[in-house]
Amino acid sequence: MNKVLDAGSEGRDGTWEPRPAARWEDAFLGGNGRHGAMVYGDPVDDRVVVNHHTLVRPNGSEQARPPELADRLERLQDALLAGDTTAAEKFGADHPLLWVQPFHPAFQTRVRRAPAPAARPAGTAGYRRTVDFTTGETCASHDGWRSRVFVSRADDVIVQYITGFALAADLTLDHALPGAPPRLAIGRSTVLTSDGAQLALRMGYPDSELACTGVTVARVGGGTVTVSGEGIRIEGARSLLLTTRVRRHAGNLDLTEEWAALPNADYATLFARHEPLHRTAYKRATLNLHADAGERALPGSELIRRPDSPALLERLFAAGRYHLLSAAGALPPRLTGLWTGDWDTAWSGAFTTNANLNLQIASAAAAALPEVSEAHAGLVRGQLADWRDNARAIFGTRGIVAPSHTDGESGHTRHFQRAYPLHLWTAGADWLLQPLLEHAETSGVTDPWLTDALTEVAQFYEDFLTRNTSDGTLAVVPSYSPENRPANASWGTINATMDIAAARHALTTAAGHSAGHPAASRWRALADRLPRYRVNEDGALAEWAWPGLQETYDHRHLSHLYPVWPLGVINPYDTPELADAAHRALELRGAENDSAHGHLHHALIAARLRDGTRALDALNAVLAGDFFHTSLMTSHYPSRDVYNADAAHALPAVVIEMLVQSTPDRLVLMPALPATFPSGELRGVRTRFGARVDLSWSDGGHATVVLHPSRGARVEVRTGGGLTLTDTPTRRRTEIPAEPPTETSAGTPVALLNLTAGVDRVLTLRPR
Repeated sequence: MNKVLDAGSEGRDGTWEPRPAARWEDAFLGGNGRHGAMVYGDPVDDRVVVNHHTLVRPNGSEQARPPELADRLERLQDALLAGDTTAAEKFGADHPLLWVQPFHPAFQTRVRRAPAPAARPAGTAGYRRTVDFTTGETCASHDGWRSRVFVSRADDVIVQYITGFALAADLTLDHALPGAPPRLAIGRSTVLTSDGAQLALRMGYPDSELACTGVTVARVGGGTVTVSGEGIRIEGARSLLLTTRVRRHAGNLDLTEEWAALPNADYATLFARHEPLHRTAYKRATLNLHADAGERALPGSELIRRPDSPALLERLFAAGRYHLLSAAGALPPRLTGLWTGDWDTAWSGAFTTNANLNLQIASAAAAALPEVSEAHAGLVRGQLADWRDNARAIFGTRGIVAPSHTDGESGHTRHFQRAYPLHLWTAGADWLLQPLLEHAETSGVTDPWLTDALTEVAQFYEDFLTRNTSDGTLAVVPSYSPENRPANASWGTINATMDIAAARHALTTAAGHSAGHPAASRWRALADRLPRYRVNEDGALAEWAWPGLQETYDHRHLSHLYPVWPLGVINPYDTPELADAAHRALELRGAENDSAHGHLHHALIAARLRDGTRALDALNAVLAGDFFHTSLMTSHYPSRDVYNADAAHALPAVVIEMLVQSTPDRLVLMPALPATFPSGELRGVRTRFGARVDLSWSDGGHATVVLHPSRGARVEVRTGGGLTLTDTPTRRRTEIPAEPPTETSAGTPVALLNLTAGVDRVLTLRPR
């Protein structure tokens, strides 16, 4: 059965396994950005774990507000500026650490053979489990039995269709998943219907008026249905169709209304409504590395043991886009995406905003997934009122301050811990708005609310940046570089490079987007007074631009390289000396605990600095580090330790950054192409100047780029080392060709293109 995938595109747009999942971490995944499904595909015990983005367990934090600390801020600033390196440890120390509400699974639909056969067929000849990234459908089959599952984008339900019943089967909604609280208040309802049954499961949270309720309608083709135990028994049926929804709520639901709201249609009709919506989004961008057909045909469990295989990178690129698309809708992806099979999720299965969230959605604009950007916008926009509370309560300012953790409901800052003083992180609003700016530049449309939010970030800095140093520059105090500390000081300190970069970017960006605002000139003047970036005695961009603070190089976070990625204000073209210092900082950075997000963050920065070897080494640390489950979802640590979506979702961004980078007025082609990608095609990449890019390259170093502009732009084009380019307009003979290439100080050929909407341009790259 090791044949080329049925899932399309010669094995690139899907994965398969020769046995059912034995662990929930290996279950194949589906989602529509609201509901998620984890599919085991076991003919004997067919389980589908049901997830929903809104399922968070009340833990007492939901009503917590940020503490009133503003009246202590001036004393803290005085102490830090006077040289008390531990002063920040007392700022908020009387407030307990309070984690956000933890994300949890709902239940699993379970179809078990009755009685179970003495010998399980799992892993025997003829079994196959597949997921088709193009359609979102997971299939499992064995010996005439077949199960098909998808999560409908059209009807917002989980749909499962089983055929080939050889024996009777029992169907239950099983709440007893790992880590489920012992005091869940469980209520069940089963109603037989003319063509099957209606089932409901209510789980009331301990010490709360809130609950989550799942409803399933079972439609049976032939046979009989009887109530049996906590569910139903099906005998002699040809087929079973299940449609399932879950939601979190207060009080009790009218189950008759909930069942009636589920779609009444056959599997083919439901799938036909869903499939075009999913396919259209997924197929916008593709990667083809011309991998070996035999390797493309391997099951994922074998392919992930070949970290150097182009077929593996093709499949992981596709899987990353599929999982990211599937996880983003009502909210952007959590630390676990949209999925968990255990109530005890690490770090509450929350949104960690100081690194992880932005890394996961890093490819949203470039990889043509506006659905992801829109989900992120929904999270941010829905929490702006809470961000205002944070600014007022903690810093006594106008404007907005984002938290480092959120459960998706509350945006209040309430994480206080000596080693993680996350309430001191002021860069968060700028950091979290940056992906939305990239989306606006890519689409050409800036929502008015985004402009208003940028204004509020600038207002925060206008009120917060009030302390001066002896030379007249501003001091960012208190300041925090997630999640690191100087070697000779505590975590809360002065002039973290990330904070300086965020303040400068926020002030200048707000001024640029609000040119008529009466404060725009003040914001620019304030940005000009911020301290310059510091290069330390090692020649590296320092993590803290404050005299005497010593570096801690061995750390998973790379917060101080925010000016390189994603901001791009430090780059090899405009700021070559600072780019060299940033590269030196990257060389000196350790991997600390081998967190996957740290490796891929490193790769993204290396690609921006045109270091393809370093970018590939960082990527290979994940590919060869046993981070991938057979579901092609990833872990936070090596050896598949702690289920986590950071690497799975960030990987497509790394590949794109190695091949194509853009700003509103610049295109960089193949800046960090590794030798292990001798030929390939990357199609459908979106740029921040409004053009779609199709890139193909060959083993001899030649490449062709087709630009499809959606609007006019004047763009500087740069290429990787050793390449020159020529330009050919298409479709309109009067189009002006590129201005002649020139040689820059960075030694990179450059051309200027005048792009016209609807007029394609063909660029040819060749070795010099």
